[in-house]
Amino acid sequence: MKRPDAIDEEIVLDPSKYIVSKTDPKGIIEYANDYFVEISGYGREELIGTPHNILRHPDMPRIVFKMMWDRIKKSENITALVKNLAKNGKYYWVVTEFETKKDKRTRKIISYTAFRKAAPRDAIEKIIPIYKKLIALEKIGGMEASEKFLVEFLKENNTTYDEYIDNIVQNKGLFKMFFAAMRKLFK
Repeated sequence: MKRPDAIDEEIVLDPSKYIVSKTDPKGIIEYANDYFVEISGYGREELIGTPHNILRHPDMPRIVFKMMWDRIKKSENITALVKNLAKNGKYYWVVTEFETKKDKRTRKIISYTAFRKAAPRDAIEKIIPIYKKLIALEKIGGMEASEKFLVEFLKENNTTYDEYIDNIVQNKGLFKMFFAAMRKLFK
């Protein structure tokens, strides 16, 4: 399936709804909840069996996805602020957390479930200039350049990636309870 061309038009998400998808260990979609189908613009039959990166927006730095994959492959959760691409070329912003599922006998990863909520507007405004800088660096020096910048940015701000994202998305209180409830519900 061909990724659509991006257009500069946002799909504003309903903050009371959530998006859930499950992939196999290689990122192939196995499950998509109704809201995911609605917002992405793809039919469920189009999504199932398709690589999740069909939703990757060109405004997203590759280093962010590398960090996400590095962490979830180690069964470590990560909260990320992601700009996704819908089938019609529009975009939508989400805060995403992950749950890794392992085979009880072999302990091998068998799936990843992603839980997403609408990203707070002020968090989006804070992350856009950082993502633009990372993309510009990736065009010049590859992912190594963007990773170096990100590491230095976090060090200068005396924070980790997780702390920075938690802070700008206000990942506490009800927001944090939402992700905990989703992990429990889909376990």
